[in-house]
Amino acid sequence: MEKTLGFFNSYLPHKFNKYPEIAAEINGVYQFNITGAGTWIVDLTDGGSVAEGTHDNAGCVVETTVENFEKVLNSPTSAMMMIATGKLKISNVGMGMALQKLF
Repeated sequence: MEKTLGFFNSYLPHKFNKYPEIAAEINGVYQFNITGAGTWIVDLTDGGSVAEGTHDNAGCVVETTVENFEKVLNSPTSAMMMIATGKLKISNVGMGMALQKLF
């Protein structure tokens, strides 16, 4: 779980500060429901921000367990196999593809 918390609390905010163009390119709201670790909102509509909680109008909801999310953090290319096997669920495939820019 430590790697997941680090991703949302440190890695993403740092990445948005260093590469603000990422938020402008994606321009959407993601909600991550990570069983065993919590729920986060990644809002890329105004510069990029990360907060714990839920969003009423998230354009894409990502759902998985903390174990599977950390596998994706270790090897982002594993996400496609996890989607195919139902271990990773993404509500909007188009926005899901843009997630590669975050990892």
